[in-house]
Amino acid sequence: MKIRFRLLGAVLTIALLLAALYYSKAGVKLHEERPIWGSNDKTTIRLWYTDDALTDYLTAKVVEYNEKSKKTRVETQCVSGLEYLEAINKASIEGDNYPDVFIMTHDGLEKAYLAGLAKEIKNPEIFDDEALSYSASAKNAITYKGKYIAYPYYFETSSLLYNRTYLEDEARARAQAAIDAAEGEAAQAAADAGEIVGEDINSDAAGADAGGEETDEAEGVAEESTLSPEQVEQEVQNMLPKTIEDILLFADNYNAPDSVEAVFQWDVTDIFYNYFFVGSYLDLGGESGDDISKIDVYNENTINCMSFYQQLNQFFAIDENAVNYDKVLQDFIDGKTVFTVATSDAVAKIEAAKAEGNCNFEYGVTTMPALNEKYTTRTMSVTNCLVVNGYSEHQEKANDFAAFLCSETTDACYSMSGKLLSHDGVPYNNDSLNSFVSVYANSVPMPKLMATSNFWVQLEIAFANIWDGAGVNDTLKTLSENVKLQINGTAVEEDRLPDATVVITEGQEE
Repeated sequence: MKIRFRLLGAVLTIALLLAALYYSKAGVKLHEERPIWGSNDKTTIRLWYTDDALTDYLTAKVVEYNEKSKKTRVETQCVSGLEYLEAINKASIEGDNYPDVFIMTHDGLEKAYLAGLAKEIKNPEIFDDEALSYSASAKNAITYKGKYIAYPYYFETSSLLYNRTYLEDEARARAQAAIDAAEGEAAQAAADAGEIVGEDINSDAAGADAGGEETDEAEGVAEESTLSPEQVEQEVQNMLPKTIEDILLFADNYNAPDSVEAVFQWDVTDIFYNYFFVGSYLDLGGESGDDISKIDVYNENTINCMSFYQQLNQFFAIDENAVNYDKVLQDFIDGKTVFTVATSDAVAKIEAAKAEGNCNFEYGVTTMPALNEKYTTRTMSVTNCLVVNGYSEHQEKANDFAAFLCSETTDACYSMSGKLLSHDGVPYNNDSLNSFVSVYANSVPMPKLMATSNFWVQLEIAFANIWDGAGVNDTLKTLSENVKLQINGTAVEEDRLPDATVVITEGQEE
């Protein structure tokens, strides 16, 4: 019996030694925890992001993906946004739990691509999916040198926000004023014909005293004195400004309630809310913002558009030292303004204020108006995109997961994180949100050129100086020379262009 046990012990010892040798050659430590039930067949990929507002939504999507995928398991990590790309690059080089996919704003894509952190995507067919319908702006945002190097995920842009209740009240007031005017003209005509005399002109009984025909006419006018909801809607649509000059005309004829302090107010200190003035005519890198040969800052159109901007200071005396976006939006929520320029986050903030009883009016979002009949506008946009790390050892799986996230067709992303997805295939059931999606489709993606990274600070300063009265022509000329010096490394002297010819006309009601 003892010999048998000794032999059995020797066999077990040899088996353990052989197992240890096998695992050591396979690079597996004996104390490692091994997955069970076949889960060891799954490859783990990691997603990094910086905005904690996404955490609940991404967690839900990862659970959904992990349950469906037989070969991939996803882990997420919310990290600091400070030196984000640098941290990704360091982790990737060191192989220390680096992300296979990460979320970043599209304007950093050139830097990511040149660092090897972004590669051409493997699932471009997502852009052919009619259920998603990606706009040219979304695709331009993630295009670099003719290649799609990321997946557009969600966006931010700005547009015109208006107080719908004020416009409805104004529509009714104007309709009643028109009716009163018509009644007065009819009474005066009757008086001129000798049918009524003296004070009877202004009498409610004038129509009855004048005979059956006038009575019928008066009754018809009375029936029109109350607008139907459909008529109010039509009048509101008519009052929505097609141009900034329309806002000036509205202000001239608006009988504002005491609560209104300004008809139109926006943050003149932030380029994101000012850019629409020159968005159609200023070119920094072409449609995709990646072509350093396409720099056109100083031209006849930008001079005229910025002159138009400067002249607005005569009508809307906005003190740039006392204004910021949060204050502008709060003034709108408090009913102090009729129109403002806002980003899509305004919708959630207004809805929250209404739920708390701090906002008692309806609102809407419409397309950013042109400046006038000649000069159009385009807003700026920033697209947050999903980038597949060029260092990832699991390129196919990382691409599949990124495409999965971009293929969302419900409003869950917005309801859980406040983010609007970059494609048109989401039924938000909210006209204001749908308007932002439409505006985004026609927006100018922020350029991704590293060589012009501080251009936005310079442009913001130029806007501030022009608002305060600096010469438009000289300011834009200097701005163009500075950006070309930065790009080329040599000084450039621009040929001086003619001064602006645009003059704001408030117009007259027809």
